[in-house]
Amino acid sequence: MKKATLTTRAYLVPFVLVTTLFFLWGFARAILDVLNKHFQDTLHVDITQSALIQVVTYLGYFLMAIPAGMFINRYGYRRGVVFGLTLFAAGAFLFIPSSEAGAFQGFLACLFIIACGLAFLETSANPYATQLGSPETATSRLNLSQSFNGMGSFLAPLIVGGFLFDEASSSRADISMPYLVMGIVVVIIAVVFSFVRLPEIVGEKEQTVSAEGTPSSSQSLKYLFSLRQAGRHAACPFVLALSALLCYEIGEISINSYFVNFTTDMGLLSSSTASYILSLALVVFMIGRFLGSALMLVVRPALMLLICASGSLLCMALVLLTGTLTQQGVEWAGTASLVFLILNYLFESIMFPTIFSLALTGLGVHTKTASSLLMMTPVGGCFFLLVAWMADHTTPVAPFTIPLLAFLVVWIFAWRCTRK
Repeated sequence: MKKATLTTRAYLVPFVLVTTLFFLWGFARAILDVLNKHFQDTLHVDITQSALIQVVTYLGYFLMAIPAGMFINRYGYRRGVVFGLTLFAAGAFLFIPSSEAGAFQGFLACLFIIACGLAFLETSANPYATQLGSPETATSRLNLSQSFNGMGSFLAPLIVGGFLFDEASSSRADISMPYLVMGIVVVIIAVVFSFVRLPEIVGEKEQTVSAEGTPSSSQSLKYLFSLRQAGRHAACPFVLALSALLCYEIGEISINSYFVNFTTDMGLLSSSTASYILSLALVVFMIGRFLGSALMLVVRPALMLLICASGSLLCMALVLLTGTLTQQGVEWAGTASLVFLILNYLFESIMFPTIFSLALTGLGVHTKTASSLLMMTPVGGCFFLLVAWMADHTTPVAPFTIPLLAFLVVWIFAWRCTRK
């Protein structure tokens, strides 16, 4: 039997172009992880107030995901990408007047606009990447594209964090410069996508169902949440997949956003060093996705997800244990908690693309609607408000109970899928 390849020559150029989008939103989202500490230092807000950065960003995803799906259903993937890039660039350029005004609310408005653009990009690119090749390698292909998301994620704290926390720089409080550069790059990419023709992919199952008539968004929603759909995918019902992806977002975003505050409040690192170590952790995250993409060519995606969810659960439990020992004065425990925190990035790396791909398996004409629902899950980032409140009112270690519980839901989903 001929071994399935990641993609074909006909889809190679579209696959490469779409993969650049993963880098973009990885970079844009990872900046948030250093903005929290930056705004605390420059605008004198506490952790809970700075958490509004995550709230408005991921609320933008939540509110725009369904409209993005409807737009893409009507106008196609390419126009969805171009419109998303346009919103992204507009929000980035608006950082310039917001920086001049120095108002926290202005920055929040810019981040909301950027998030609306990112919702269009992710709703377009994630399902599109799964369809640019053999269905058997869809999960591996999405993991490869998401690896470049990890590349953007580790470069953001390294570059932007180094700029913001450089004590010798007189412009360290001016966040508009990184966003100005980003806006220019996004405009260039939007122009490229405007002139490149991307094929609209229609799978075999989708062709079969489409011959009977394309369902409306409301019909797709009814199907996705129905007992009929749950019976068709008894091991991996869409509702459970949606819950698992939401919980993954809660866990991942909570850890990323709290990383700098945790390591500085525990006295482990300075702000500038913490941003560099966060970049190191995101390098581990990126490597994990490359490894996962290769391993899932020979290992079932559901089994890989179960192994990684078990690893994340263990890491979070050990962070809670060693963090508590650090507060009790045990010298080695602080370093151990940091090691386990970084190791978690390896295990969580494959979760989003793997859950996403498993959730879309066999959905045919319902794929675009399902994708828009799945792209509402970054609203889990709003849970960072609870993480921040716990950090302000309890101990620096206690907030890790939230990602622990979140990864437990991912483990349950993976266990159910392995039974299929």
